[in-house]
Amino acid sequence: MAIIKPFKGLRPQKEIVEELACLPYDVMNSEEAAVMAEGKEKSLLRITKAEIECPGVEDIHSETVYNKAVENFKAFQEKGWLQDDAEAKYYIYAQTMNGVTQYGIVGAAACADYENGIIKKHELTRPEKEEDRMVLTRYLNANIEPVFFAYKAVAEIDAIVENIVKGKAADYDFTAEDGFGHHFWTIDDAETNAKLEQLFEEKVPFTYVADGHHRTAAAARIGAEKTGQNPNHTGDEEYNYFMAVHFPDNQLQIIDYNRVVTDLNGLSEIDFLAELSKGFDVENMGTEIFKPSALHEFSLYMAGSWYKLTAKEGTYDDSDPIGILDVTILSNQVLDPILDIKDLRTSKRIDFVGGIRGLAELKRRVDSGEMKAAFALYPVSMQQLINIADSGNIMPPKTTWFEPKLRSGLVIHKLD
Repeated sequence: MAIIKPFKGLRPQKEIVEELACLPYDVMNSEEAAVMAEGKEKSLLRITKAEIECPGVEDIHSETVYNKAVENFKAFQEKGWLQDDAEAKYYIYAQTMNGVTQYGIVGAAACADYENGIIKKHELTRPEKEEDRMVLTRYLNANIEPVFFAYKAVAEIDAIVENIVKGKAADYDFTAEDGFGHHFWTIDDAETNAKLEQLFEEKVPFTYVADGHHRTAAAARIGAEKTGQNPNHTGDEEYNYFMAVHFPDNQLQIIDYNRVVTDLNGLSEIDFLAELSKGFDVENMGTEIFKPSALHEFSLYMAGSWYKLTAKEGTYDDSDPIGILDVTILSNQVLDPILDIKDLRTSKRIDFVGGIRGLAELKRRVDSGEMKAAFALYPVSMQQLINIADSGNIMPPKTTWFEPKLRSGLVIHKLD
């Protein structure tokens, strides 16, 4: 069963939380981070993307950058922008998008649960990204940003959360520049905290990494590293845990993650459609944007027209957790055999567009001449993600897109 404990958070003052909180480090490059932090001296980006304060430094993974992150982290605490909670507790972090709110519990997940498979993953990690977050965590001696976990919903936990959010004003409550709402409550009652810890241990057999595989892997490695360095290790030290926001699966929705390609591998548009018709029923939908409405249904945009592609029976395997995925069908029936795009991680002929940007973004990139064709996919379900993780499989690259992204800086977990 899952071990998820309360912890003593390091948190911002209420009046500066909107300035301090920021998007996670991996959804922007350094130039974009600099623009986001402009005019915001208290932005956590000055810690999570400290290269923005290191002019002339070419290597964003250099010791100079990490030392700058440490310097700023210390300064934020010395100035009182970040302050320690006196008692260990859970926190509720809710997000609102398009009028729908999802409620997560912030707690300290066990590094041992990642190693023994209680925390389940569905993606591979890239060594360089994992190493970067591990080094930053080592320098800061803190989980500066949370990871995004899911668990199969538990009615008793839902009831506790509902009672708290109805009975107490949020500690933080703001709408970010992207229009998404962020709401945060501390759980101060010791009895409630104890009950939640018990419910996690008794009712939550597994948790699932939804977003943040690199930070999760890095946190587990730091835990193992500190264990090896401590001759008096007991297993109760704070470094044995890392910060995660745990959302019930029935409140989460995965957004589509679409593909654009630079060329048709030498085929004309007519010949390409003919090749597609071998594995799909192809229907010209005209010039209006067409969005897939069911599993195994795709849309193609090319040369000013939208097409509905419906995978033919026999081209997929609904009994297989990987074979059922539309990203698998697209790779097996189109990208590999027709377009000769074999490795999605390394090919320069394909790019990926999160569904939050809308299908108009696909049209724009094709109409501009940058791309030759675009494919929109029906989004993966939470149940599909859980099935893959439970079976020990790994999803193909760029399969899931979760939105809203967790804001970093609402609470930080120190490792000492």
